[in-house]
Amino acid sequence: MSQVIVVGAGNWGKNLIRNFYELDALAAVVELNDELRSKVETDYPNLTTYKDYQEALNTDVSAFVLATPAPTHYALAKAALEAGKDVFVEKPMTLKGSQARQLAEYADSQSRILMVGHLLLYQPAVDWMANYLKTGKAGKVFHVSTQRAKLGQVRREENVWWSFAPHDVSVVLALLGNPTVEEVKARGHAMLQTGIEDNVHVDLRFVGGQTAHLHSSWYWPLLERRTIVMAEKQMLVYDEVSQKVTIYNKGVDNNLANRDEGSEEVTVANEAPLRLECQHFLDCIKSRQTPRSDGWNGVAVVDILEKAEKALND
Repeated sequence: MSQVIVVGAGNWGKNLIRNFYELDALAAVVELNDELRSKVETDYPNLTTYKDYQEALNTDVSAFVLATPAPTHYALAKAALEAGKDVFVEKPMTLKGSQARQLAEYADSQSRILMVGHLLLYQPAVDWMANYLKTGKAGKVFHVSTQRAKLGQVRREENVWWSFAPHDVSVVLALLGNPTVEEVKARGHAMLQTGIEDNVHVDLRFVGGQTAHLHSSWYWPLLERRTIVMAEKQMLVYDEVSQKVTIYNKGVDNNLANRDEGSEEVTVANEAPLRLECQHFLDCIKSRQTPRSDGWNGVAVVDILEKAEKALND
């Protein structure tokens, strides 16, 4: 059953188009660029396409998936919600915390589904880690460290922090149980363009004392995507490149002596997170359940992104 219209057929939009099509849920695609729209029409001959967003909004299709540049997210999501549509918006939800709150509040007031594309929350390995930490086997969680670095697509409209970090901010919040941020420190280096940081380090402190460090870079010689959790009894390492989770039974005892009782690699489900994310949105449309990455999850992430941006400029 066709249920969604995907807006944007660029680098990431084409992946959403393919997944919703394979899930038999794609009603149409909106794309301003004539060349990209023509390619969609070639790849999906029987699919309806639009150049005009408002024309698509006027249809009876009930849900929109927004895969457009980040600066357009707020206006497009607001228009879709006001047209009575459920909305999936790619990360970052918006570029301002106030706009993110407006969208979340409006969606709640109208009983509309608002979901944000925090893809890693649908990654089986991240889901496993979050559930494992809840069992208490690792003990109290002290710190989460993430690194997302490669020689990547450099953008003009946003820095690497806004481009890469939404993934990792959402993961940090999930692993720490969605705590409230208390302090944000940041430093960055704009190497390629004036005022647009290519390499950023951010330190977070949460109410209760837990901390996190996030490193984002699109000007880096190696492909590194890693999450490390330091807890009281164990340490966990998730290597996103190799898709491996390793539990290290090591730490420091009460006498400040090192303790190392080996490690074990965890077998987790090998499922495509984007497919799981798309299916989750369809399930939420049908059941009216709150998405795992709902509008308020988007607000929490944008709030940290915005505070770090301010710290970069202080």
